[in-house]
Amino acid sequence: MTDLIDGAIGWPAEAEQRYRRAGHWGDDTLGDLLARWAARYGDAVAVVAGPTRLTYAGLDRAAGDRARSLRALGIGVGDRVVVHLPNVAEFAVTLFGLLRAGAVPVLTLPAHRQAEIEHLAALSGAVGYVGPDVVDGFDHRELALAVAGAVPSLRHLLVDGEPVPGTTALAGLPAGTAEPLPEPDPGQVAVLLVSGGTTGKPKLIPRTHRDYAYNARASAEVCGLTADDVYLACLPLAHNFPLACPGLLGTLGVGGTVVLAPAPSPDVTLDLVDAEGVTVTAMVPPLLRLWTDLAGGGRGRWGLSTLRLVQVGGAKCDETLARRVRPELDATVQQVFGMAEGLLNFTRLDDPDDVVAVSQGRPLSPADEIRVVDDRTGDDVPDGAVGELWTRGPYTLRGYYRAREHDATSFTPDGYYRTGDLVRLLPTGHLVVEGRIKDVINRGGENVAATELEEHLLAHPDIAGAAVLAIPDDDLGEAVCAAIVPARGAVAPKRRAIREFLTARGLARFMSPDKVVVRDELPLTAVGKIDKRALGEQLAGAPVTRCARLACPAASRPTPRSGPAARSPGPG
Repeated sequence: MTDLIDGAIGWPAEAEQRYRRAGHWGDDTLGDLLARWAARYGDAVAVVAGPTRLTYAGLDRAAGDRARSLRALGIGVGDRVVVHLPNVAEFAVTLFGLLRAGAVPVLTLPAHRQAEIEHLAALSGAVGYVGPDVVDGFDHRELALAVAGAVPSLRHLLVDGEPVPGTTALAGLPAGTAEPLPEPDPGQVAVLLVSGGTTGKPKLIPRTHRDYAYNARASAEVCGLTADDVYLACLPLAHNFPLACPGLLGTLGVGGTVVLAPAPSPDVTLDLVDAEGVTVTAMVPPLLRLWTDLAGGGRGRWGLSTLRLVQVGGAKCDETLARRVRPELDATVQQVFGMAEGLLNFTRLDDPDDVVAVSQGRPLSPADEIRVVDDRTGDDVPDGAVGELWTRGPYTLRGYYRAREHDATSFTPDGYYRTGDLVRLLPTGHLVVEGRIKDVINRGGENVAATELEEHLLAHPDIAGAAVLAIPDDDLGEAVCAAIVPARGAVAPKRRAIREFLTARGLARFMSPDKVVVRDELPLTAVGKIDKRALGEQLAGAPVTRCARLACPAASRPTPRSGPAARSPGPG
C-alpha cells in the first residue's frame, strides 16, 4: 500500500498503475485544474452566490491570492484546515486557495456544532479554522474560540465577516509574496471529507487529487454536463454529492456555471431555477417531494422551463416520488446512490423509466469492482439476493484517516470496502438498496450515529438507559426515535428538554430525536446488550405520540435574513 499523509492508506502500486494506464488518473492537482479551466473559460461565469458573480479568471486570481495569504500566515503543505462555511462564494475561494497552498481542507457541514468540530479538528490535527461570523443567529466565532481552547494545534481562526478578538477576518489577511506556490503531489490527499458516522463519532475520508478529480470528471460525463449547463447547489457544498458528483467540481470542469443556494428551502431554490436558468440540480428525497408538491404540474409561480435533470440521493427515493418527476417537473430524474468513501452509482439518462424508478443506479466507473455478499461468511450471495455491498475502485478509499483499528473491520485483506449497505443486484447491473447493517440512521440525507447519540443521552442526569433506532417516516425516509429509561426517582425529560440538552452539548440540530418514548426497562439479549430488534418490535406494536417535527436539515431551513449573516462575500 502507498502511504498518504500521516494516518491515511493509499492504493497498491499495481492498482495505481492500472488506473493511470486506463486514463482514470492524471497528474494534475485540483488547484492545477482550476488554472486550466480559467485559461479555457476565462470570462465565463463560474460561481453565482447572491449578488456575487465570479468568472473563471476571477476565481483563479482570488484562489491564488488566498493561497499566498495563507502561506504568509504559515499554513503550508500538508497542514489541515477546518472549513465550516455555508454556500457562499467564499467557500470556493477558500477551497481552491487551500489547495493551491498545498494545505488540506477538512470539509465540515454547516449544521455541525462544537462537539463535531472539536472532534474533527483534534482528529485531523488542524492548524486553522475558517467559518462565517453569524448565520441564522448562531455565532460561529464563539464556536471557533471554544474549539481552539480545547484543541492545542488550532492556532488560526479565520472569519468570513466581522472578526472578534482572537479571530482574523479573511478580508484582512496579508497579501503574501509573489514567490511560486508549492506543487503538491497529485497522489497525496487533497481534501478530508466527513463520514456519516456509523459507530461512534464521525471519521475522516482522505480523497486524493487524482481520485477526486476522476470522481468529478466521470460524474459530469454520466450527467452529460456541458458549458451550457447551470448547476444549482441546493445542499451544503461540503457534502460529497453537491461538491463532486458532479457538483461544483464537475460543473467547473466543463465550463458551466454553479449557482449557490443560501438555503435549501423551496422558496429559495425554486426562485433561483427561474432567475438563473438552472438546468441541473441535486437534492435529497424530502426536498424533491416539496418541489413536486409546490411546483409540479405548473403549480405555483415557477416556470422551471430550463430544468433538464434532477439528481436525487442521500437517502433512498421511493418509486412513487421518482415517477412524479418527469410528468410534473418536465425533467429527467437520476437516482444516485453512493458514499463519501467512494463508490457512486447513477441511473443513466437513457435508462428506461421503470429502471430509474425502482433502482439506485449502477457503478460510475468500468473499473469499479463490487461484490454482494453474506456479511457473516463473506461468500457471494445468489443473483438477486440481498447481501452486503463490498467495493473497491479508482475513487474508493483503502483506509480512513488515522483510524487503523477501524480499518481492520471496514476493509477486507484484498482491499474491498465493507459498505454496510444491504443491496440487491439486478440483471441490468443496477443496485436496489434494501437497508443497512450498520447502526446509523439516514434522516433525510443526514446520517445520525445511534451509538454517539446514545452516549450523549446517557450523560443527562435524569436518563439511566437509552437506545436510539430508526423508524419509518414518509417525509424523511427514516426518523430518529430515542427510547429512554428514567433515572431512579427522576421524571423522564420531555423531547424539548432533551433537544436543549443536546444543543448545549454542542450537537447539530439534526441529531436530536424526532420521537422520545419512555420505558421502565429496555429489552436485552442473552449477553446483556440492548436488543434493538425486540425494541423495534415493541415500538411497532405500541402507540407513540408524534413529537413536533424538527426541520429536515436538507429540506426546510429558513431563508437567511438580509445583513451580515446572509451576505455572499467574495471578490467579483
